[in-house]
Order: sequence, then structure tokens, then C-alpha cells
Amino acid sequence: MKSVLVTGQNTIDWVEVEEPAVGPNDVLLKMKACGICGSDAMYAMYGGIPPRQGATPLGHEPAAEVAEIGAEVNGIEVGDHVVIDTMAFTDGLLGSGGAQGGMTPLVLVKDFKPGKQLRVIPKEIPWKVAALNEPMAVAHHAVNRSGAKAGDKAVVFGAGPIGLGAVLSLKSKGVAHIVVVDIQPERLKVALEVGADAVINSAEEDVIARLIELQGAVTSQFGRSGFAGADVYIDAAGVPVVIETILKVAKPRAVLTIPAVHKKPIEIDFGAILMQELDIRWAMGYPTEIFEVTDSIIANPDLYAKIISHTFPFDQALEAFELAKTPGAADKVVVLFD
Repeated sequence: MKSVLVTGQNTIDWVEVEEPAVGPNDVLLKMKACGICGSDAMYAMYGGIPPRQGATPLGHEPAAEVAEIGAEVNGIEVGDHVVIDTMAFTDGLLGSGGAQGGMTPLVLVKDFKPGKQLRVIPKEIPWKVAALNEPMAVAHHAVNRSGAKAGDKAVVFGAGPIGLGAVLSLKSKGVAHIVVVDIQPERLKVALEVGADAVINSAEEDVIARLIELQGAVTSQFGRSGFAGADVYIDAAGVPVVIETILKVAKPRAVLTIPAVHKKPIEIDFGAILMQELDIRWAMGYPTEIFEVTDSIIANPDLYAKIISHTFPFDQALEAFELAKTPGAADKVVVLFD
């Protein structure tokens, strides 16, 4: 069967791989959809994912149908629709350095344990929406790390899939006011559609002045002014100017959480922000959130569908990866299988 792999530096290609054999404790999945993540382009840039040597299978945002189960498997049935914890495979992270990737027709869950690798979802959930479960868990983990709670004010920088997922997660926690900052008008339009209270186009507006206008001005205990009223900042953009802006505008004891991947070092003047007592936190993956977010997707499939910008059939997966890695050309690209 054909599978999509990183085959060299900056090279993604089709590779013929063997169909997996199902053991007594295994579950065979027929892939139905798989999203493309920004990290896929990063894997290609590096020519693979250490410690794996050679070609690296791609695809870590999958949704699938159970095609076959081993003789000793319980808790799942052939024909079930499932979302997948790609970090719970015994042969490595699915699509992120493990032996298999989700951008292939068949994936084997070895040593299946009920409730660990798979969660059954209603069959009416569109496959392209089900494939959002993994990136939305990343966004939900970032919000959990931020400690955002009911009544807080929040700012999300970056209205890509993770930023939009963060908006949905913040809303679910009862956050009172959410501002989304981006440079693309279409992204900002979607941010409003999924629940943002206000948006700022940072290419056209003074972000700090607008944040103070939208969320109020705060003066520190030391008499310094010019801070905005947000309790929580989420950096889902990964560009230096975002950090610079937040460090200038964040009120004392605000929380900055960073799920974005920054590709270059950023210089921070800790002396300048000492009196703000800013709490900087990092968020990666989804230690507990992979199936926590599933209920929200099941309850609001039409809302989550707004995050998807493009779909491609599996036989055009290489074109899908090319579009996804082109800056500004697409937001969330999902590949659909027959």
C-alpha cells in the first residue's frame, strides 16, 4: 500500500509499505481522514525525526474506522468510528517518529487497551472534523496549562488551528472576554465565528493600544501604567514580535502560555519585566487532553468545521502537503480517504 513519508531533507514522497498483519491483541484501522500539521513540514526540513533513522512516516492527526480486531480484543468493534491517541502506540508516536504514520490506508494498533489508544465517536461526525481531535487536544492542553477560569480575560495571538482551538477551549471554561490577534483578515473572521469577542489585525492596528481599549487599563502596585487587563495570553503564532508585545502589555501576574514552536531564539530582558511577576508556561502535546476535547467536538461539529480551510483526496496527498507548507496559502488542510 502507498504511504506518505519523509524520504530526505525537504522531501516528502510516496513509499510502498507492507500491509500490517493483525495479532491477537491488535486492532487494524482503516484511515478515513488525516490532518496536516505545521510540524510535518518541520520534520521534512530536518529530513526525519530522531531517533528514527531513514524514511519517516507522516500523519499524526487521524480519524479512522475499525477494520479488524484480534481474537483476544475486547471493548471495540469492527465498524466503530474512532479518534486516536497518537502518543499511546507501543511502536512509537504515530506520524511523529514512530514505525507508522496516519497518512496511509491502514494503521495497526498493537497491544490494544480499551480507553487508551482509541475512543469511539458517533458515526454522524464528519471524518474531516474527527481528524481535528489531535490538534484540538494540543490547544486544550495549552489552555489547561494557562489556568484560565470563568470570568477571566484572555488574548490569543495567532488564529491558525491551534489559536482557534484555544478560543473554543477558553469559551468552554467560561472565560469572559477573548481577543484574537492575527494579520490575516480571513482568519480573524473565523475567530469571531468560533467565539472570539473581538479581533485585532496587527498589520493595521496598534495592538497594545487596542488591547487596553478592549480589556481595560491596569496600573501595577509600583505605579507603572500601560498594562492591559488580560489575565491569560496564549502564543499560538510563534514569532518574536508576539513575545515582545506581550511582555510590554501584560499586567502583573498575568500568565503567558506558549504552545507555538519558535524557530529562532528570542532575547528577553528579565530585569525589565521583573516587577510584572509574569508567569511564563510552556505547553506541548496532550498528556491528558486527547479524549477530553472529544466531547466538545461531538457537541459542536459545525463549529469545529470552520477551522478546516482545505480538503484533498488521499491520492493528492503530496499536493496537500505542498499547500499546507506554503505560508499564508492554507490554514488546516485535511486529507480524506475513500
